[in-house]
Amino acid sequence: SGAYDDPDEPGDVSHFQALTTALSATVGIGNIAGVAIAIHWGGPGALFWMWVTAALGMATKFTEVTLAQKYRVVEETHGHAWEGTVSGGPMYYIERGLGPRWKWMAILFAILLGLTAFLTGNAIQANTVADTMRTTFGVPAWATGVITSTVVAAVILGGITRIGKVTAILAPAMAALYVFGALLIIMLNLGAVIPAFELIVREAFNPTAGVAGTGVGAFLMTMMWGVRRGLFSNEAGQGSAPIAHAAAKTDEPVSEGVVALLEPFIDTLVICTMTGLVILTTGVWNERLPTPIVLDGGDLTWVSVDAEGVRAGAEAPAELVIEDGLHTQTVDVPLLAWHDVHVEELFIDADMTVRFSGTIDPAGAIAEAADGNRHTTLYGLAYESGAPLTQAGFRIGLSPLGDWGGTIVVLAVLLFALSTAISWSYYGDRCANYLFGSVAVLPYKFAFVTMHFVGAVLPLAVIWNLGDLFLAIVIVPNLIALVLLSPQVLAETRSYFERKPWRENEEKRRALKRAGKL
Repeated sequence: SGAYDDPDEPGDVSHFQALTTALSATVGIGNIAGVAIAIHWGGPGALFWMWVTAALGMATKFTEVTLAQKYRVVEETHGHAWEGTVSGGPMYYIERGLGPRWKWMAILFAILLGLTAFLTGNAIQANTVADTMRTTFGVPAWATGVITSTVVAAVILGGITRIGKVTAILAPAMAALYVFGALLIIMLNLGAVIPAFELIVREAFNPTAGVAGTGVGAFLMTMMWGVRRGLFSNEAGQGSAPIAHAAAKTDEPVSEGVVALLEPFIDTLVICTMTGLVILTTGVWNERLPTPIVLDGGDLTWVSVDAEGVRAGAEAPAELVIEDGLHTQTVDVPLLAWHDVHVEELFIDADMTVRFSGTIDPAGAIAEAADGNRHTTLYGLAYESGAPLTQAGFRIGLSPLGDWGGTIVVLAVLLFALSTAISWSYYGDRCANYLFGSVAVLPYKFAFVTMHFVGAVLPLAVIWNLGDLFLAIVIVPNLIALVLLSPQVLAETRSYFERKPWRENEEKRRALKRAGKL
């Protein structure tokens, strides 16, 4: 049940609020951009491997959330809402479950997750919103940063209680909006759904040469991108969600573990699958689309192609000569690319009627035409990736009903990114609380809000790489603890299902409802 087992039990939020807080951090940019990136790089078969990670992730989530509840700490507070009364998560079950000798690993985990909260859970989300608002509506990044930072501050300074209340509304609303749009597209393309599933399964084990080479290389590339984006999306094993679930009002750790099973299911098996079906049934995944080629944008890359057509990354040239929209040389030289795929023709207008002739200065991010005009943006047919690919799928998929499909993705990006940042702030402040005590919580929140603004206005190439690094490292201490403590989870689970406490809890809830306490 999403209600409390008993509102008088220790904890700060209900089962449902704990679930939605964790879901708000889990359901985010990975569901919109992550799926598109996986399909762009790994082909349709990558979605199958995302399903596999979700199935395995359900067991991992159950284990880590059960342990978080079992070893959580109920603390005295000074009456401030922003403090919270419960702290839990991997740092606590590492120290209290494995013993004092392992405290060094608990400290390491808290440091890594705290930094991850600043980067992946905050700055990247802010930058995605700012970039979407800039490209769609022309809103300056700093203005978006001010607005979203203010919203995040207003919510997180209220502590986990306010976070739980906000996410209990925001998470279901944003998921419903996104799934509704995706279902409309699927219904409009019903005849393409079964072929899409067949393509996913076929490409999972026998990917085509066009995806990432041939043979074993293509298979490993498909599986790698599916697993990477799946883990990034549902966060199983990362140790973040248990921090939210530790705050649930219950004295039965296993019951909260059962609630947590829903997260990978909702996140990956439902929402990510919806995104994948939109991209595949509309055909945008392997279609070159009219695209603004922003010369100082992060999606601009350089590739070289040999005589056999094999593509590889390349360094930007000192200067690139374009004649009548085409590269003057195409073999074993750097070629302008978008998402690592060569853009064959370049134009100076959005309607793509006037071909560009002139030189491109990659260092200065300027294209100088033969007539002397200078351009910072050119246009061409390119393969999209990330959120723009998903946005194209929604725009084309819903075009029979009007020109509003892309707006759903814009709203989803805004809501998903904000809710992710809000929930990750709680994960970070619990890490600060573990390392330095409750005195560090408020300063951490102010630093988090500041980082949100910084993330909106700065390029995030370095921050994204650091975030990925911390995500990879932070999993290690958590997985070690899960393996060593798994016998305790097994014992707790057996005891729970032998006692069947949910029957007693149901009777208790009925009595509380009659008394007007629920």
